[in-house]
Amino acid sequence: MDRLDNTIRPYAWGSPTAIPHLLGVEPTGEPQAEMWMGAHPGAPSRTGRGTLVEVIEAAPERELGEKAVAKFGPRLPFLLKLLAAGAPLSLQVHPDLTQAKEGYADEERRGIPIDAPHRNYKDANHKPELICALTEFDGLCGFRDPARAADLLDALGVDSLKPYVDLLHAQPEEAALREVLTAILTADPDEMARTVAATTAACDRLGGDHAPYAVLAHHYPGDPGVIAAMLLNHVRLQPGEALFLGAGIPHAYLSGLGVEIMANSDNVLRCGLTPKHVDVPELLRIVRFESGDPGVLRPEAAPDGEEVYETPIDEFRLSRHVLPEGAPAHDLTLTTPQILLCTAGTVRAGEHTLTPGRSVFVSAGEKAEVSGTGTVFRATVIA
Repeated sequence: MDRLDNTIRPYAWGSPTAIPHLLGVEPTGEPQAEMWMGAHPGAPSRTGRGTLVEVIEAAPERELGEKAVAKFGPRLPFLLKLLAAGAPLSLQVHPDLTQAKEGYADEERRGIPIDAPHRNYKDANHKPELICALTEFDGLCGFRDPARAADLLDALGVDSLKPYVDLLHAQPEEAALREVLTAILTADPDEMARTVAATTAACDRLGGDHAPYAVLAHHYPGDPGVIAAMLLNHVRLQPGEALFLGAGIPHAYLSGLGVEIMANSDNVLRCGLTPKHVDVPELLRIVRFESGDPGVLRPEAAPDGEEVYETPIDEFRLSRHVLPEGAPAHDLTLTTPQILLCTAGTVRAGEHTLTPGRSVFVSAGEKAEVSGTGTVFRATVIA
């Protein structure tokens, strides 16, 4: 069992206080957006044996287990994070596995440099993800019913939004959502900036259901993503609740601290709320234009006290153990690799004492017993 030393990414949208508060350290004054736990080449966790990438490369089957290597190759297929949003992230969507493979191969054939700002596909993998709230957590996830989106826009009283309102009422669901999103993202930039300014003033005045979009508008003045965001469901997670974000589902995180787990990929198609490249034709190919409930997940209790966040993904499986005072030790040994992350209390994992924000990597088949009083999240794979 290896204690992990993890990198904190200082993205501009990060909260300067949430991760330091969890870790029990003084804030630096700089944004601290994500703490990465895993073997992503961009910022692999460090152990006493080298980086986790180096540890796995030295003996893949020993570290990951034969079944995981056979299914996913000689790599850890997930990345675990603490995510602390102090400001809204970009509105985005992720491809499915087939789309990622096709998109990556196409951009490779066209010779687009991997670090080019207009490149969409950094790898050939999909990027499903799950976010579990540690604090109250606000986000946007999936399309609203077109009629509800029309009502939200119509209530603003902004004349330049009327064509979108009419389209949402007049067309069948898929066509309505596709046509309106296309129109928003291809509108004249100057006209859209004026529309967003008028929308911002109206959201400020109305508050209520419009309040989250006022926050977006003040962070991203003039950005068409402000209008696009109003097509989506606003979700407020309570601690312990989660969202699963599958392929083609537009989403954005707005504020809060959570545990996030995802397949190892950097493939993001942006829809707005960003100064970065927005590839509208490719985005429209990837987005699933269907409305629905965002599907808030609550953990399902297993007989051994484990609480599992069920998803349709094999690359990762997230669960938690809440250890009450005086509870017997829990044996978490698996034939697959694990990362154990403490988020509350003080927990003993093997020979390591974990306090909030501290984590360990457990090789496949290695004895993993936890005890103490607190909460431990467990990340592994289904193999």
